[in-house]
Amino acid sequence: MDWTVTIAKKAQKQIGRLPQQVKKNLLALIREIEVAGPVRGNWPNYSSLGKNRHHCHIKKGRPTYVSVWEVKDKNIKLVEVTYAGTHEKAPY
Repeated sequence: MDWTVTIAKKAQKQIGRLPQQVKKNLLALIREIEVAGPVRGNWPNYSSLGKNRHHCHIKKGRPTYVSVWEVKDKNIKLVEVTYAGTHEKAPY
């Protein structure tokens, strides 16, 4: 069974301001989470931010863009992207 990935309202606004290539990378990350789950050790600078929060870089360089997601429910396999933007403003 695949995971369901939702995007928080605040993250939707952030995604709208991202460069096109960063949006493509984020979409690839979301698809990968849907298929393989929230633990994405194959992405650059991936780390767990606690029990149910994760983050990784979706574009390296200057500026660096990151994505933060949270497992909302393991039983029904629900993940929510809570942040997508520059590394400097990331909530961690």
